[in-house]
Amino acid sequence: MNLELLESFGQNYPEEADGTLDCISMALTCTFNRWGTLLAVGCNDGRIVIWDFLTRGIAKIISAHIHPVCSLCWSRDGHKLVSASTDNIVSQWDVLTGDCDQRFRFPSPILKLQCHPRDMDKVLVCPMKSAPVLLTLSDSKHVVLPVDDDSDLNVVAAFDRRGEYTYTGNAKGKILVLKTNTQELVASFRVTTGTSNTTAIKSIEFARKGSCFLINTADRIIRVYDGREILTCGRDGEPEPMQKLQDLVNRTPWKRCCFSGDGEYIVAGSARQHALYIWEKSIGNLVKILHGTRGELLLDVAWHPVRPIIASISSGVVSIWAQNQVENWSAFAPDFKELDENVEYEERESEFDIEDEDKSEPEQTGADAAEDEEVDVTSVDPIVAFCSSDEELEDHKALLYLPIAPEVEDPEENPFGPPPDAAVQGAAPEDAAAGGDKKQRQPSAEGGPTKKKARTTTIELQGVPSDEVHPLLGVKGDGKSKKKTAGRPKGTKGKDKDFSFRPKPYRGERPSFPMMPEALGSSGLGGGGGGGMKGRAEGVLPSGSLVVTQPYKQHDIGGLD
Repeated sequence: MNLELLESFGQNYPEEADGTLDCISMALTCTFNRWGTLLAVGCNDGRIVIWDFLTRGIAKIISAHIHPVCSLCWSRDGHKLVSASTDNIVSQWDVLTGDCDQRFRFPSPILKLQCHPRDMDKVLVCPMKSAPVLLTLSDSKHVVLPVDDDSDLNVVAAFDRRGEYTYTGNAKGKILVLKTNTQELVASFRVTTGTSNTTAIKSIEFARKGSCFLINTADRIIRVYDGREILTCGRDGEPEPMQKLQDLVNRTPWKRCCFSGDGEYIVAGSARQHALYIWEKSIGNLVKILHGTRGELLLDVAWHPVRPIIASISSGVVSIWAQNQVENWSAFAPDFKELDENVEYEERESEFDIEDEDKSEPEQTGADAAEDEEVDVTSVDPIVAFCSSDEELEDHKALLYLPIAPEVEDPEENPFGPPPDAAVQGAAPEDAAAGGDKKQRQPSAEGGPTKKKARTTTIELQGVPSDEVHPLLGVKGDGKSKKKTAGRPKGTKGKDKDFSFRPKPYRGERPSFPMMPEALGSSGLGGGGGGGMKGRAEGVLPSGSLVVTQPYKQHDIGGLD
């Protein structure tokens, strides 16, 4: 499709459901990369599923965390992905290899994280009951951003469109604008309701184009401001919002809000049901309400950066909303006729001749003479939709698509990896865990050099309670039961990840069967050569230990008798 024609015709917002993306496990959060070619989905079992959005197929699955993924963000060039899980860990991932570059452990749950729009070394993290933290990935240092009131630490934060300023908002409605590099206070104002009462700030979102941003507050009103006006109003200013958007009839609270790719529309997801409200920003009128399945609760909403497409998550499934495309061929060829049945076509004598011999040579006029000019077909013009307003060229190092690796049915017959016998002999029984560690770090289906273990940095924050539970885990009183079921089963942590489903059945269900190291070694199941059962299970079921059934394991073990 020609991206240059996208904004030229008709309205630019979705009108109907356009299918779903099933990630096998429960989806919790999603985010598009800068070009909208890849969609990353964080799941309940700690995996990150990356979809190729053009083909609507899974391009990669990263087994990222043990606990549910609660926030995701792409780096500017699309090569890195930063994720946060409900066990307070922030990780940076290499998208191509699926390896973890480094980890940060926080004392309290992470509500949101955001990569710097221009500097790929900086990440903004919003922990619960704490001031926002600016992480520097290269040296693992962090800076705690200043807050307006030390007693009120329910703070949300966001980078502006270019990352020059950081906006923070607290539960008393106070917005601070800080210079990102120096943390110097540039401007501040208070969001007030009609009776001059203050209201809590729930989120701050910026448009990809233009200088506008929106503030979602607890009084169920979305306020749209002009960033240039905020910067000129100075400290304790009183700027008026450009628009106030709300549902006056139902008084709907908003779960998640964001701008369209061109900044002309605003979508807000209801916190009560699976419903998306779309407003036109310039006028402030409600143009569309998209209704999902009744009784479902909305978790996340993301608008495609370039096209009029919205992805929303409810009940663990990603729903796609798009425009109804009607193919009108007569718009391209006025004499085009649609045929109901075959018609015999009579070919003119010289219709398909390279040169018409019977045609007389007319004199070349101005239009015909221009046809003889050489046309440049080698240079590629940058696509305007992919470039920022202050950039003329595209980023040639950007990762727009992921290469699809062929699936190897039996990893033992892999010609590039070490032979299975050598792997079994080299691994002693006590090195089984270490063998699992090597397997975990190698890319699935191809043997390569062992990767370095990711560095983990513990972030110390003063006065932050360490017993907080993430809002995703403690919903409406059934938090305890949810917390137990969320994530992978115990025993899958770290290097034992691949062995999670093996020890249990032997202990309880087959006590008479002796699991001797020799038996393990000879069968190809023990030590570093544990490729047989384990490799096949991984190849068939990418979710690892969660859905491997009992008969499957007994069948493999039965062969040893």
